[in-house]
Amino acid sequence: MTVSAPDPRAIRDASIDELRRLGLPLPPPQYPLVWEPGDSVELRPTGELEARVAILHVVLARCFGMPPEAAMSWILGSHLVELVTPPEWQFIIGGRGDHRSFVLHHDAIFALGWVLGLTKHLDPLQPVDNTMMDLLPNLPADETFAQWRSRILAAPRDAAEVAALLDLYYCLDWAYLEAERSGAPAPGVLDANAIGQRRWGLEWAVVLRGPYHEPPAGWEEIDLST
Repeated sequence: MTVSAPDPRAIRDASIDELRRLGLPLPPPQYPLVWEPGDSVELRPTGELEARVAILHVVLARCFGMPPEAAMSWILGSHLVELVTPPEWQFIIGGRGDHRSFVLHHDAIFALGWVLGLTKHLDPLQPVDNTMMDLLPNLPADETFAQWRSRILAAPRDAAEVAALLDLYYCLDWAYLEAERSGAPAPGVLDANAIGQRRWGLEWAVVLRGPYHEPPAGWEEIDLST
């Protein structure tokens, strides 16, 4: 459901206050807002969010030894082939690509799980909840995508709430990278890679509408450069 996006300046002020609380560097005053006054916001369809979680889970399983034949069979049997990106296919089929970058998707899955209402928090000071694995498709038991969806009964969060957390992680991404460049300690156990992965998931999940927004980007097209 499309709703009015919250006041971007009030949300940014709250994000900056949180960075101060965490003792992190603050972005410059000209650091861009994620959206503008008058924009609207919605989440991607629930089925699309669930599909992305399931695909990333299979990719992660391949990182930890799932045979390519089993991974391909699960994707095919769950009718998710068209939603797998080319880099993901190359890794699933032949193990080609940056293994370490695919392992990092653990935190992107956690962010998307929070969007779907599967986890209670996305606290930047806390690692991925240990119960998260139980909420993902049971690949060893060959639980299908449809069976998994019926089991979890996702209840996506309000789009404005997700947008507000996206703004926080947008600022956190800058702050963690700046802290690493300067040699300052992180406030918790997470590093800049984990924060960036959570931002990636939130950026993809949130669809902003307004005169300065492009159509929703594909998973591999999410720009984390700013």
